[in-house]
Amino acid sequence: MADFTPPLQDFRFLIHDVIGLDTIANLPAFAEVSPDLVDAILEEASKLASSVLAPLNRIGDQQGSKLLDDGTVRTPTGWKEAYSQFCEGGWQGISAPEAEGGMGLPILLGAAVAEMWHASNMAFALCPMLTAGAIEALTIHGSDQQRALYLSRMVSGQWTGTMNLTEPQAGSDLSKVRSLAVPQKDGTYAVTGQKIFITYGDHEMTENIVHLVLARTPGAPEGVKGISLFIVPKFLVSETGEIGNRNDVSCVSLEHKLGIHASPTAVLSFGDQGGATGYLVGEEGKGLACMFTMMNNARLAVGQQGVAISERAYQQAVDYSQQRKQGKSLTIDDAPIIMHGDVQRMLMRMRSSTEAARALSLYAAAQLDLAHHQPDENQRAAAQARADLLIPLVKAWSTDLGVENASLGVQVHGGMGFIEETGAAQHLRDARIAPIYEGTNGIQALDFIGRKVSRDQANALNILIAEAHDTVKTALSSDQNGKVQTAARQVHTALEQLSDSTDIVLDRCSSDAAMAQALASPYLRQAALCVSGWLMLRALMTASSSPEATDFLSGKVKSCQFFFSQLLPEAAFMAAQIANCSESELHEPQPLF
Repeated sequence: MADFTPPLQDFRFLIHDVIGLDTIANLPAFAEVSPDLVDAILEEASKLASSVLAPLNRIGDQQGSKLLDDGTVRTPTGWKEAYSQFCEGGWQGISAPEAEGGMGLPILLGAAVAEMWHASNMAFALCPMLTAGAIEALTIHGSDQQRALYLSRMVSGQWTGTMNLTEPQAGSDLSKVRSLAVPQKDGTYAVTGQKIFITYGDHEMTENIVHLVLARTPGAPEGVKGISLFIVPKFLVSETGEIGNRNDVSCVSLEHKLGIHASPTAVLSFGDQGGATGYLVGEEGKGLACMFTMMNNARLAVGQQGVAISERAYQQAVDYSQQRKQGKSLTIDDAPIIMHGDVQRMLMRMRSSTEAARALSLYAAAQLDLAHHQPDENQRAAAQARADLLIPLVKAWSTDLGVENASLGVQVHGGMGFIEETGAAQHLRDARIAPIYEGTNGIQALDFIGRKVSRDQANALNILIAEAHDTVKTALSSDQNGKVQTAARQVHTALEQLSDSTDIVLDRCSSDAAMAQALASPYLRQAALCVSGWLMLRALMTASSSPEATDFLSGKVKSCQFFFSQLLPEAAFMAAQIANCSESELHEPQPLF
């Protein structure tokens, strides 16, 4: 398996020159965040990712995590030591508040660093990813006492966190959650029930695990309005933070999965001995709103997993294609396969789509920084609306790309890609979960078409489209080269098609749920291509206008051109699907299926 080299140049280019670090650094909360500091953080994260985490990726896949006879869970060789190094670097708290022991750095920078973790070792990175979500949820919704007791220990990595939603009878439909939390005289709750698919639900890397659990109180109404959120620690904790007795929560089994073998996906049982001690977070019946804070964080991070796996698969495919000799090129008899046009096409598709998705994810992260820290209330609200709009695009489109690009990576390897020892197959197996968990991509599409577009009559989307049109006008009126002008016209056409599709969505889907479900996925993909196309246009304008003539900038121009000629046209195909969808296609008799 090829080594992994984090794409530091692309991170720097996007953060400094395309998204604009100054936009974030101008916020009072980040006044001390300089370009040099950002570059130093990226460089240090790169070292841990490439030298510590990446070498464990194959080991973790082969060994997996194990549930031992005594009920404990053991992670693969090197995992615990790597986690200790991760904590020593303070990486868990990169974007957490300084008051809780975090670095207090922008989410934008934290997102770039997180992509490195996922690319180097996705199974490992899932643990800090879930902990970061739990930190966010408790920061916003936890009581003063809960924040004092749990946050600093989670920010340091001393304790990890989990998200407990799914139950055997309740997959994505959380209205069917049946776990029970019964109030006790001391103000705690006795929690009983079973949760499945709990990422890092048990392990031996830390002294405690803070489970955030959705459950119902007695007499709570049916549906999602009856769900509350509880802290249920693996070990009970004193008021001063000392570890006490084991709580009544146990790991019943670990799932046997297609990929991410090293990540222990647990079935957890609460209350086998009468009831696990839980502590209410926020108000009763408001649990889903609290959990959505964590889920939004996780959905952005899962989208980055798609970008990360795409990058890792691309790097490995390039390395293999440079070494593997087969067939004749136009000039060489025994040529490396990278000289063959079809291989070049696959590699360019992997690279260009990965860079576009990376730009989209980092831009969304920057919007969260603005939403959290803009002094002006209206600007905060606008940034939050844009972040909310973008997150389902990041999650769904990027993870679809992760699967597509990992599959292309196998194809570049040919028959050797189907052989486990090359490692190409692991990327495909690992990538396949990302379009499923944290809300399937179909659910993301329904969220996008419903809550993010139809609910406000596409106001947030139209504001973004207008801003993208402004970029197009700037490009067309500039004296930059013809490449930029051509790309601008292509983006203009794509944006016009997106507006047309939006009109169709608003007209046909508001009163027809079946139509909304049929159009949601192609509409999301069209929107993701268009928004990413806007960001790639910004990247092309920046790279083309630079006085420097570097290999990186030359490669960026070619990558952007490939996106506009080969990937952005797919948005027109999605637009055609939306325009052509008819009710007769949706209501065929059941036997058809």
